Amino acid sequence: MEVNMLTTGKICLAVVGGVVMLTSIGRADSGAVVTREFIYEQAPFAQCHASTIVQTPSGLVAAWFGGTREKNPDVCIYVSRHVDGQWTEPMKVADGVQYTDAEGKVVRHPCWNPVLFQQPGGKLLLFYKVGPDPRAWWGMLTTSDDGGKTWSWPHRLPEGIYGPIKNKPILAGDQLICPTSDENNGWRVYFERTADWGRTWTRTGMHGGLKGQFNAIQPTILIHPDGRLQALCRTQERKIAQIQSTDGGVTWSGLTATNLPNNNSGLDAVTLRDGRFVLIYNHTTKGRSPLNLAVSEDGEQWQAGLVLEDERGEYSYPAVIQSDDGLIHITYTWKRQRVRHVVVDPSKLTLRPIVDGKWPN
Repeated sequence: MEVNMLTTGKICLAVVGGVVMLTSIGRADSGAVVTREFIYEQAPFAQCHASTIVQTPSGLVAAWFGGTREKNPDVCIYVSRHVDGQWTEPMKVADGVQYTDAEGKVVRHPCWNPVLFQQPGGKLLLFYKVGPDPRAWWGMLTTSDDGGKTWSWPHRLPEGIYGPIKNKPILAGDQLICPTSDENNGWRVYFERTADWGRTWTRTGMHGGLKGQFNAIQPTILIHPDGRLQALCRTQERKIAQIQSTDGGVTWSGLTATNLPNNNSGLDAVTLRDGRFVLIYNHTTKGRSPLNLAVSEDGEQWQAGLVLEDERGEYSYPAVIQSDDGLIHITYTWKRQRVRHVVVDPSKLTLRPIVDGKWPN
């Protein structure tokens, strides 16, 4: 269901099928927000989290995990496609079923953190994790040849390879660079690289952990005009941390602090075609509201763009891409009940400097 928004202050008029409805939009810039909608209204699961979105030749595809509750064995991976202006009904594409024991009991683990990636001219990849918890999970991969309508039988990634842990990979030459991390013996970020779409892997850039300045996970990668890579990371230290590479992701610098806060929750960023960077994150050190959009020209100094959500509740784990028409597509967890999709026109953002880590009023 597509919802067109007209906004005045904190109240917006939602035009749904010709019917005008009042709803709160937080402090989102009415001129920049093109669409705000839920990917589904009803689903066969109680909770959802950790969405991902990608553009394919046949349209947008989103995925997330859903079940009775995060960490429960019934949590599966669901996919929805954007067709003729509407999202399709959520389709279960992966579960954590392992085997049936001698007594007929099904042994299964929860699924976690799907990440979509469209091969140029090729398959749609869906990475995800399976396991009892983040310290004991493993990486899985399934693929689609038809834009997400049907999926291959999933296979397990090599031992010690997780694939992208939360955020999308990037292509650097012939290398697919997957931002990843683990939570064993402290939190550490690193990067997995493959030149053959996952048949063989190398792992580089292990940073953080108990002896590091930051306990960091879930990096997201930005690409600078000079080829330098910059990754922004979630931390336990109430700051977004960054790490950089000048050799295409082979080696990485140590973690340093940005001037942006972090609430120990996921974030995501994207490099726009005009060279700017867009970051979606919670601009707070506690809780998971508000959810914010910031813009930077150099990856260091950030400007406030939008407050996507600012009411009580959880608005978290965003994913962000730029589509071929230049628009920004954002998905995120909405109160663990639904996945929200927001479309933003970056050319219409009104930007204000973030000074000393403080969001401007």
